[in-house]
Amino acid sequence: MFELAVRPAGGWELGHGGDTLNTALHMARMGLNVAFASALGGDAFSDGLRKAWTEEGLDLSMVLCDPSRSTGLYAISVDEAGERSFTYWRSNSAARQMFALPDSRKIIECAVQSDLLVFSLISLAILPRRGRDALIALAHEVRELGGMVAFDGNYRPRLWQSPTEALSVRDAAIATATIGLPTLEDEIALSSGVTAESVASHWLALGCREVIVKLGKAGCRMPDGSIVTPGIALDPVDTSGAGDAFNAGYLAARLRGCSGVDAAQQGHALAGWTIMRRGAIPPRDAHAPYA
Repeated sequence: MFELAVRPAGGWELGHGGDTLNTALHMARMGLNVAFASALGGDAFSDGLRKAWTEEGLDLSMVLCDPSRSTGLYAISVDEAGERSFTYWRSNSAARQMFALPDSRKIIECAVQSDLLVFSLISLAILPRRGRDALIALAHEVRELGGMVAFDGNYRPRLWQSPTEALSVRDAAIATATIGLPTLEDEIALSSGVTAESVASHWLALGCREVIVKLGKAGCRMPDGSIVTPGIALDPVDTSGAGDAFNAGYLAARLRGCSGVDAAQQGHALAGWTIMRRGAIPPRDAHAPYA
């Protein structure tokens, strides 16, 4: 989606973002071969996104075009502690119809060959029922063919008719995953009273093999129950995209054969760099931990 963020000096700045897109861009910057699957409009703004993503190194062969629709838009408001809130305009988003477009079969045929398929509860939330079923079926097939499937339980209440609906879809997605990346705050919003331990147990019971529970500034809970902390305390400028950056660092490290602890540390490093800059996917600089 397009991202409107308030400039420090006043006014608005136009960028782009989205949870799985943020993760994809970070992983592409790390030198991995990353393809992004979605749909954009046929307008000049959407053409600008295609150009920007190509320059970042993303493979856009699975980004379809729906000339009858536009690309979604969201605005970020950030408080004094760097915490963000969102306002969305996405009801006519082309991405909602990605599995209903004439070329949608191309997405499935290409994505099923993935070494790693990454999707989220937001990915499922924006899709109609047929699209949700198609994405979950795709994830099942990737796993059955020996690929890895990573699922992030990003929960945005406004995108669902009820928590019950979100829980049902979330659990169906968990069953496809080899790596689970829930955030404790989201899990509590869906099921009050849960703990990091109970979240991990629930995800494992549904068939997810490796569950990393993100705990915000406290770090993350590893599969053995240990906590890996970020190392240093930061005073964030903007927490937008922090979890997405952690996902990218963690998954890239796991793909390269790193241990879970090393992967978590790389995830924290990338998330820490991100929250000290404005925007969900800040421009890379000399301090970016993309090695």
